[in-house]
Amino acid sequence: MRVFLKNGNGLEPIETWQKHCWINIECPNDDDRDYVINELKVPLSFYNDIEDIDERPRIEVEDGWYFILLRIPYKTNDDDLPFTTIPLGVIFNEDIILSVCFFETELIQDFIEHTKRKNITVENNFDLLLKLLLSSSIWFLKYLKQINQQIKNAESKLDKSIKNEDLQRLLQIEKCLVYFLTSLKGNDILLHRIKNIKSKRDAYDLDLIEDVEVELKQAQEITNIYSDILSGMMDAYASVISNNLNVVMKRLTSISIILMIPTLIASLYGMNVPNTFENSPFGFWFILLFSFLLSTSGVMFFKSRNWL
Repeated sequence: MRVFLKNGNGLEPIETWQKHCWINIECPNDDDRDYVINELKVPLSFYNDIEDIDERPRIEVEDGWYFILLRIPYKTNDDDLPFTTIPLGVIFNEDIILSVCFFETELIQDFIEHTKRKNITVENNFDLLLKLLLSSSIWFLKYLKQINQQIKNAESKLDKSIKNEDLQRLLQIEKCLVYFLTSLKGNDILLHRIKNIKSKRDAYDLDLIEDVEVELKQAQEITNIYSDILSGMMDAYASVISNNLNVVMKRLTSISIILMIPTLIASLYGMNVPNTFENSPFGFWFILLFSFLLSTSGVMFFKSRNWL
Protein backbone atom coordinates (compact mmCIF):
# COMPACT_ATOMS: atom_id res chain seq x y z
CA MET A 1 0.00 0.00 0.00
CA ARG A 2 1.41 3.36 -1.09
CA VAL A 3 0.53 6.65 0.64
CA PHE A 4 1.75 10.19 -0.09
CA LEU A 5 1.98 12.48 2.96
CA LYS A 6 2.71 16.20 3.14
CA ASN A 7 2.99 18.81 5.89
CA GLY A 8 -0.28 20.45 6.83
CA ASN A 9 -2.11 19.96 10.07
CA GLY A 10 0.48 17.34 10.86
CA LEU A 11 1.19 14.85 8.09
CA GLU A 12 -1.81 14.70 5.78
CA PRO A 13 -2.38 12.32 2.86
CA ILE A 14 -2.43 13.72 -0.67
CA GLU A 15 -3.57 12.14 -3.93
CA THR A 16 -0.38 12.34 -5.98
CA TRP A 17 3.31 12.80 -5.41
CA GLN A 18 4.67 16.29 -4.77
CA LYS A 19 8.22 17.39 -4.26
CA HIS A 20 9.51 16.72 -0.73
CA CYS A 21 6.41 14.77 0.27
CA TRP A 22 6.84 11.55 2.23
CA ILE A 23 6.06 8.36 0.34
CA ASN A 24 5.14 5.63 2.81
CA ILE A 25 4.89 2.07 1.49
CA GLU A 26 3.74 -0.83 3.65
CA CYS A 27 3.36 -4.44 2.50
CA PRO A 28 4.48 -3.52 -1.04
CA ASN A 29 3.13 -5.46 -4.00
CA ASP A 30 4.60 -5.81 -7.49
CA ASP A 31 3.17 -2.46 -8.56
CA ASP A 32 4.81 -0.72 -5.60
CA ARG A 33 8.08 -2.46 -6.39
CA ASP A 34 8.00 -1.25 -10.01
CA TYR A 35 7.18 2.27 -8.79
CA VAL A 36 10.18 2.34 -6.44
CA ILE A 37 12.68 0.74 -8.82
CA ASN A 38 11.59 2.04 -12.23
CA GLU A 39 9.92 5.39 -11.54
CA LEU A 40 11.82 6.64 -8.52
CA LYS A 41 15.07 4.96 -9.68
CA VAL A 42 15.92 3.71 -6.22
CA PRO A 43 18.85 1.24 -6.27
CA LEU A 44 17.57 -2.33 -6.33
CA SER A 45 20.00 -3.37 -3.58
CA PHE A 46 18.30 -0.98 -1.13
CA TYR A 47 14.89 -2.48 -1.80
CA ASN A 48 16.19 -6.04 -1.45
CA ASP A 49 17.92 -5.22 1.84
CA ILE A 50 14.66 -3.98 3.33
CA GLU A 51 12.97 -7.21 2.28
CA ASP A 52 15.51 -9.23 4.27
CA ILE A 53 13.92 -9.78 7.69
CA ASP A 54 17.33 -10.26 9.36
CA GLU A 55 19.01 -7.13 7.98
CA ARG A 56 20.88 -5.05 10.57
CA PRO A 57 20.54 -1.25 11.11
CA ARG A 58 22.97 0.76 9.00
CA ILE A 59 23.39 3.77 6.72
CA GLU A 60 24.60 3.78 3.10
CA VAL A 61 25.08 6.42 0.42
CA GLU A 62 24.92 5.54 -3.28
CA ASP A 63 24.45 7.78 -6.36
CA GLY A 64 23.06 10.65 -4.31
CA TRP A 65 20.65 8.38 -2.40
CA TYR A 66 20.79 7.98 1.36
CA PHE A 67 19.66 4.60 2.63
CA ILE A 68 19.01 4.22 6.35
CA LEU A 69 17.72 0.94 7.71
CA LEU A 70 16.43 0.82 11.27
CA ARG A 71 14.67 -1.92 13.18
CA ILE A 72 11.27 -1.31 14.73
CA PRO A 73 9.21 -3.42 17.16
CA TYR A 74 6.41 -5.55 15.78
CA LYS A 75 3.59 -7.41 17.51
CA THR A 76 2.91 -10.69 15.76
CA ASN A 77 -0.06 -13.04 15.77
CA ASP A 78 2.23 -15.95 16.56
CA ASP A 79 1.90 -17.36 20.08
CA ASP A 80 5.40 -18.84 19.84
CA LEU A 81 6.92 -15.39 19.28
CA PRO A 82 4.48 -12.63 20.32
CA PHE A 83 6.95 -9.78 19.76
CA THR A 84 9.85 -9.35 17.37
CA THR A 85 11.57 -6.64 15.33
CA ILE A 86 11.42 -5.91 11.62
CA PRO A 87 13.40 -3.68 9.23
CA LEU A 88 12.13 -0.28 8.16
CA GLY A 89 14.00 1.36 5.31
CA VAL A 90 14.13 5.13 4.80
CA ILE A 91 15.50 6.20 1.39
CA PHE A 92 15.88 9.78 0.23
CA ASN A 93 17.74 12.23 -1.99
CA GLU A 94 17.33 15.97 -2.55
CA ASP A 95 13.76 15.67 -3.88
CA ILE A 96 12.35 12.31 -2.79
CA ILE A 97 11.90 10.62 0.56
CA LEU A 98 10.21 7.29 1.01
CA SER A 99 9.95 4.60 3.63
CA VAL A 100 9.39 0.94 2.89
CA CYS A 101 8.30 -1.78 5.30
CA PHE A 102 7.14 -5.26 4.35
CA PHE A 103 4.80 -5.46 7.34
CA GLU A 104 1.77 -3.46 8.40
CA THR A 105 2.72 -1.94 11.75
CA GLU A 106 1.03 0.06 14.48
CA LEU A 107 4.01 2.38 14.64
CA ILE A 108 3.61 4.17 11.29
CA GLN A 109 -0.11 4.87 11.64
CA ASP A 110 0.35 6.03 15.22
CA PHE A 111 3.19 8.31 14.13
CA ILE A 112 1.00 9.93 11.46
CA GLU A 113 -1.89 10.39 13.91
CA HIS A 114 0.51 11.84 16.49
CA THR A 115 1.71 14.51 14.06
CA LYS A 116 -1.94 15.48 13.49
CA ARG A 117 -2.79 15.65 17.19
CA LYS A 118 0.31 17.71 18.04
CA ASN A 119 0.38 19.62 14.73
CA ILE A 120 3.96 18.47 14.13
CA THR A 121 5.70 19.36 10.87
CA VAL A 122 8.62 17.58 9.25
CA GLU A 123 11.42 20.04 8.55
CA ASN A 124 13.62 17.89 6.33
CA ASN A 125 14.56 14.29 5.51
CA PHE A 126 16.77 13.78 8.55
CA ASP A 127 14.11 15.34 10.76
CA LEU A 128 11.62 12.69 9.60
CA LEU A 129 14.22 9.95 10.13
CA LEU A 130 14.95 11.08 13.69
CA LYS A 131 11.24 11.36 14.48
CA LEU A 132 10.72 7.80 13.24
CA LEU A 133 13.63 6.65 15.41
CA LEU A 134 12.04 8.39 18.39
CA SER A 135 8.67 6.82 17.66
CA SER A 136 10.23 3.36 17.36
CA SER A 137 11.90 3.78 20.77
CA ILE A 138 8.57 4.77 22.32
CA TRP A 139 6.90 1.72 20.80
CA PHE A 140 9.68 -0.48 22.16
CA LEU A 141 8.76 0.86 25.61
CA LYS A 142 5.04 0.22 25.01
CA TYR A 143 5.64 -3.38 24.01
CA LEU A 144 8.04 -3.86 26.92
CA LYS A 145 5.19 -2.97 29.29
CA GLN A 146 3.07 -5.67 27.66
CA ILE A 147 5.94 -8.14 27.94
CA ASN A 148 6.31 -7.29 31.64
CA GLN A 149 2.62 -8.03 32.16
CA GLN A 150 3.04 -11.39 30.42
CA ILE A 151 5.98 -12.18 32.73
CA LYS A 152 3.79 -11.42 35.77
CA ASN A 153 0.98 -13.62 34.42
CA ALA A 154 3.38 -16.49 33.76
CA GLU A 155 4.89 -16.08 37.23
CA SER A 156 1.47 -16.25 38.91
CA LYS A 157 0.69 -19.47 37.02
CA LEU A 158 4.02 -21.01 38.00
CA ASP A 159 3.37 -20.21 41.67
CA LYS A 160 0.33 -22.49 41.52
CA SER A 161 1.79 -25.33 39.46
CA ILE A 162 4.90 -25.70 37.35
CA LYS A 163 3.96 -26.91 33.88
CA ASN A 164 6.06 -27.28 30.76
CA GLU A 165 3.74 -24.90 28.88
CA ASP A 166 4.33 -22.11 31.40
CA LEU A 167 8.09 -22.57 31.27
CA GLN A 168 8.01 -22.55 27.48
CA ARG A 169 6.07 -19.28 27.67
CA LEU A 170 8.89 -17.72 29.67
CA LEU A 171 11.40 -18.97 27.09
CA GLN A 172 9.36 -17.33 24.31
CA ILE A 173 9.31 -14.02 26.22
CA GLU A 174 13.06 -14.28 26.78
CA LYS A 175 13.53 -14.73 23.02
CA CYS A 176 11.50 -11.54 22.39
CA LEU A 177 13.71 -9.60 24.79
CA VAL A 178 16.84 -10.82 23.00
CA TYR A 179 15.46 -9.53 19.67
CA PHE A 180 14.54 -6.21 21.28
CA LEU A 181 17.92 -5.71 22.90
CA THR A 182 19.84 -6.56 19.71
CA SER A 183 17.74 -4.17 17.63
CA LEU A 184 17.97 -1.36 20.17
CA LYS A 185 21.76 -1.64 20.21
CA GLY A 186 21.78 -1.54 16.42
CA ASN A 187 19.55 1.56 16.37
CA ASP A 188 21.80 3.23 18.94
CA ILE A 189 24.87 2.64 16.76
CA LEU A 190 22.90 3.92 13.77
CA LEU A 191 22.02 7.15 15.61
CA HIS A 192 25.68 7.83 16.40
CA ARG A 193 26.60 7.31 12.74
CA ILE A 194 23.88 9.72 11.65
CA LYS A 195 25.19 12.33 14.10
CA ASN A 196 28.67 11.94 12.64
CA ILE A 197 27.63 12.92 9.09
CA LYS A 198 29.46 16.25 9.05
CA SER A 199 27.77 17.64 5.94
CA LYS A 200 24.30 17.27 7.49
CA ARG A 201 24.89 18.51 11.04
CA ASP A 202 23.16 21.82 10.32
CA ALA A 203 19.97 19.91 9.45
CA TYR A 204 19.73 18.26 12.87
CA ASP A 205 17.50 19.38 15.70
CA LEU A 206 19.75 18.92 18.73
CA ASP A 207 16.80 18.67 21.12
CA LEU A 208 15.28 15.95 18.97
CA ILE A 209 18.55 14.02 18.90
CA GLU A 210 18.76 14.26 22.68
CA ASP A 211 15.19 12.95 22.99
CA VAL A 212 16.02 10.00 20.73
CA GLU A 213 19.14 9.20 22.74
CA VAL A 214 17.23 9.31 26.03
CA GLU A 215 14.40 7.07 24.78
CA LEU A 216 16.82 4.60 23.19
CA LYS A 217 18.87 4.40 26.38
CA GLN A 218 15.76 3.96 28.50
CA ALA A 219 14.45 1.18 26.23
CA GLN A 220 17.81 -0.61 26.38
CA GLU A 221 17.99 -0.37 30.17
CA ILE A 222 14.44 -1.63 30.67
CA THR A 223 15.03 -4.50 28.26
CA ASN A 224 18.17 -5.44 30.20
CA ILE A 225 16.27 -5.27 33.50
CA TYR A 226 13.44 -7.47 32.27
CA SER A 227 15.91 -9.90 30.71
CA ASP A 228 17.85 -10.16 34.00
CA ILE A 229 14.62 -10.64 35.98
CA LEU A 230 13.45 -13.32 33.58
CA SER A 231 16.80 -15.13 33.67
CA GLY A 232 16.78 -15.09 37.48
CA MET A 233 13.21 -16.35 37.51
CA MET A 234 14.05 -19.19 35.13
CA ASP A 235 17.02 -20.19 37.30
CA ALA A 236 14.86 -20.07 40.43
CA TYR A 237 12.16 -22.26 38.95
CA ALA A 238 14.77 -24.66 37.60
CA SER A 239 16.07 -25.01 41.17
CA VAL A 240 12.52 -25.52 42.45
CA ILE A 241 11.89 -28.24 39.88
CA SER A 242 15.18 -29.95 40.77
CA ASN A 243 14.39 -29.74 44.49
CA ASN A 244 10.88 -31.13 43.97
CA LEU A 245 12.33 -34.01 41.97
CA ASN A 246 14.79 -34.77 44.79
CA VAL A 247 11.93 -34.80 47.32
CA VAL A 248 9.89 -37.17 45.17
CA MET A 249 12.83 -39.50 44.64
CA LYS A 250 13.59 -39.48 48.38
CA ARG A 251 10.00 -40.41 49.21
CA LEU A 252 9.88 -43.15 46.59
CA THR A 253 13.14 -44.59 47.94
CA SER A 254 11.79 -44.55 51.51
CA ILE A 255 8.56 -46.26 50.45
CA SER A 256 10.55 -48.89 48.55
CA ILE A 257 12.63 -49.66 51.65
CA ILE A 258 9.51 -49.90 53.85
CA LEU A 259 7.82 -52.27 51.39
CA MET A 260 10.98 -54.34 51.14
CA ILE A 261 10.83 -55.35 54.86
CA PRO A 262 7.63 -57.47 54.77
CA THR A 263 8.63 -58.77 51.36
CA LEU A 264 11.96 -59.98 52.77
CA ILE A 265 10.34 -61.68 55.78
CA ALA A 266 7.68 -63.31 53.63
CA SER A 267 10.36 -64.55 51.25
CA LEU A 268 12.42 -66.09 54.08
CA TYR A 269 9.49 -67.88 55.71
CA GLY A 270 8.06 -68.90 52.39
CA MET A 271 11.08 -71.03 51.54
CA ASN A 272 10.58 -74.79 51.42
CA VAL A 273 12.88 -75.47 54.40
CA PRO A 274 12.18 -76.18 58.09
CA ASN A 275 11.63 -73.09 60.29
CA THR A 276 10.46 -72.30 63.82
CA PHE A 277 6.81 -71.64 63.02
CA GLU A 278 6.10 -74.25 60.36
CA ASN A 279 3.89 -76.34 62.65
CA SER A 280 2.50 -73.51 64.78
CA PRO A 281 -1.19 -72.55 64.21
CA PHE A 282 -0.23 -68.92 65.01
CA GLY A 283 2.88 -68.82 62.83
CA PHE A 284 1.31 -66.91 59.94
CA TRP A 285 -0.20 -64.26 62.26
CA PHE A 286 3.01 -63.88 64.21
CA ILE A 287 5.02 -63.29 61.02
CA LEU A 288 2.37 -60.84 59.75
CA LEU A 289 2.45 -58.90 63.05
CA PHE A 290 6.24 -58.90 63.08
CA SER A 291 6.35 -57.54 59.51
CA PHE A 292 3.79 -54.86 60.40
CA LEU A 293 5.79 -53.72 63.43
CA LEU A 294 9.01 -53.52 61.42
CA SER A 295 7.29 -51.54 58.66
CA THR A 296 5.72 -49.16 61.20
CA SER A 297 9.13 -48.62 62.79
CA GLY A 298 10.55 -47.85 59.33
CA VAL A 299 7.77 -45.33 58.67
CA MET A 300 8.38 -43.58 62.00
CA PHE A 301 12.12 -43.49 61.34
CA PHE A 302 11.76 -41.93 57.88
CA LYS A 303 9.22 -39.39 59.16
CA SER A 304 11.63 -38.36 61.89
CA ARG A 305 14.16 -37.60 59.15
CA ASN A 306 11.50 -35.74 57.07
CA TRP A 307 11.92 -38.25 54.26
CA LEU A 308 8.20 -38.93 54.10
